Amino acid sequence: MDESLVVTPDWLASRLDDPTVRIVDVRDAWEYDGIGHLPGAVNVPFDRYRDESDVDRGTLPGAEAFADLLGDVGIDPDETIVAYDDTHGVFAARFVLTALEYGHDDVRLLDGDYSAWNREYETTTEAPATESTTYEPDPLAPDESPLVGYEAVQEALERDAVFVDTRERDEFEDARLPGAVRFDWREVVDEETRRLKPDAELEALLDDHGITPDREIVLYCNTARRISHTFVVLTALGYETVAFYEGSLTEWLAHDGEVESGPEDA
Repeated sequence: MDESLVVTPDWLASRLDDPTVRIVDVRDAWEYDGIGHLPGAVNVPFDRYRDESDVDRGTLPGAEAFADLLGDVGIDPDETIVAYDDTHGVFAARFVLTALEYGHDDVRLLDGDYSAWNREYETTTEAPATESTTYEPDPLAPDESPLVGYEAVQEALERDAVFVDTRERDEFEDARLPGAVRFDWREVVDEETRRLKPDAELEALLDDHGITPDREIVLYCNTARRISHTFVVLTALGYETVAFYEGSLTEWLAHDGEVESGPEDA
């Protein structure tokens, strides 16, 4: 697993005193304050970097709005960010994808979540002292971004792309993109350790679904949250051609795009 995208608790624990490594807790404020958090972590709840108005590339909050969030908690563009949640990393992965899209060069997902960390390392309820910064975003150009829209997805359907649906079985069977394979995002997580499965096991699992590094891959779900986790995992495993359908099935249905339905193994 590429440490430039996913880091272990041991990696992070050894850098808690490094002022250039900033930890972001994306859980709700009551969890951050009441349950505790990693030492030095600042709180940027998930709902604050999710734009429900469908403005500025789907559910993304907009570059300036996201920059204000980072500036409010004292983060600079040249710092390393490590994000976590307590839901196997799915909300934290959305933060990672958002930060990458808006030009933060070094942002990583903690392998595991708050509960996994808490098994081995100390937590705290004390919030760190921070000074706000003026964060200047540098959004990726369209040809650099993994995000794709409705027309690009239509074109990919005409090619030999693998459409990966990361939702649950009932959602998949209700409606899915033509030819899509189902790969529940949680399949990569070891429920006992709450961490990612070993690389070799992940690669074999993906191969069983036809999701291989030599294929063009298009990820979608309903509203682009769950595919964030799969995107980070695939990218960290070295997959190079991974497209992220930000509008996902919600946009596809709004455009009356063709869908399939029925049992998964039909």
